[in-house]
Amino acid sequence: MLVVSMVASCSFLPRSGPSKRQIYSGSVQRSGDAFVVSVNDRVTRATAVQPALGFTEAFKNAGLVGSDTIRPGDTLGLTIWENVDDGLLAGEGTNQTLLEEVQVDGAGFIFVPYAGRIRAAGNTPEAIRRIITSKLDEQTPDPQVEVRRLAGDGATVSLVGAVGGQGVYPIERPTRTLSTMLAAAGGVTIEPEIAQVTVIRGGMRSKVWFQDLFRHPEFDIALRGGDRVLVEEDTRAFTALGATGGQARVPFPSPTISAIEAIAQVGGLQANAADPTGVFVLRNEPAEIANQVLGRNDLVGAQRLVYVLDLTQPNGMFMARDFAIRDDDTLYVTEAPFTQWSKVIGALTGTLSAVGSISTAGDTLSGS
Repeated sequence: MLVVSMVASCSFLPRSGPSKRQIYSGSVQRSGDAFVVSVNDRVTRATAVQPALGFTEAFKNAGLVGSDTIRPGDTLGLTIWENVDDGLLAGEGTNQTLLEEVQVDGAGFIFVPYAGRIRAAGNTPEAIRRIITSKLDEQTPDPQVEVRRLAGDGATVSLVGAVGGQGVYPIERPTRTLSTMLAAAGGVTIEPEIAQVTVIRGGMRSKVWFQDLFRHPEFDIALRGGDRVLVEEDTRAFTALGATGGQARVPFPSPTISAIEAIAQVGGLQANAADPTGVFVLRNEPAEIANQVLGRNDLVGAQRLVYVLDLTQPNGMFMARDFAIRDDDTLYVTEAPFTQWSKVIGALTGTLSAVGSISTAGDTLSGS
């Protein structure tokens, strides 16, 4: 009677989660609300959907900024030589005038004495030199003008997030593309495999994997003044439960991860407890993918799907290697039936030991 009672109550024994039978009982075929699907090649192809990151055509088609083009906010250095001892600008005894810093105003102009207000934005230092020379040539003989572009805030990019040095950086000749600007900021400070780079330009926003900047040259886009660059870690993760080496929410270690890699991330299956025929992936699947997986066209809205992987099948390990895990998936491994029987036997022998101890104590008391 005791054995029967223990076996009958084995469903109340402690365990890591539901059994295979309990999961199957929640299927649509048994009046549940989840579709239970065995993974095969067709299912693997239909569910192999990963977020596509990449810059839009508007970003990729933007040409390189001219490194010599002057913009509002830039700072220029001017030196003017006059061919007379007592010139317009030079003091007595010298023929050189040095204007160390002249900032281009918000409208794009600079002011040069005796030359007046000159439009600098959109011009190169050489074009500005010619304009100033032409203006002064009417007032002083054969003026010589030098125009230098100094560091300024006319064309800058702000970099924040997981970079070596967050801050505002000018677009200069060596840093006109995204990869070179990141290098100037000290590079990324997180694992390159999970680093994502977002560029915000006005009302446009686009994101790319950091390593794709080097795999696909077209993603190494030209920067524009006012661009904002954010480097952050991939936030996707899956949850592992059941008879695995560890139960936790696990971040993605790379842009893509398979079911077999996800199992390895949590220490594999528990050798003394896991059921390799009961590896489940629980997911809310969009209607378009759910219809394709189930061979239907009438489903609307997200559907609850439970994908079943049987690692003991001839191709089971290959299926698990090819089946892609997605963000917010739940990976659950059931316990083997033997584990539950071991718990029953353990509970039974523990109960009998307790009964024996009580019986021995009673005999001792009656003998005394």
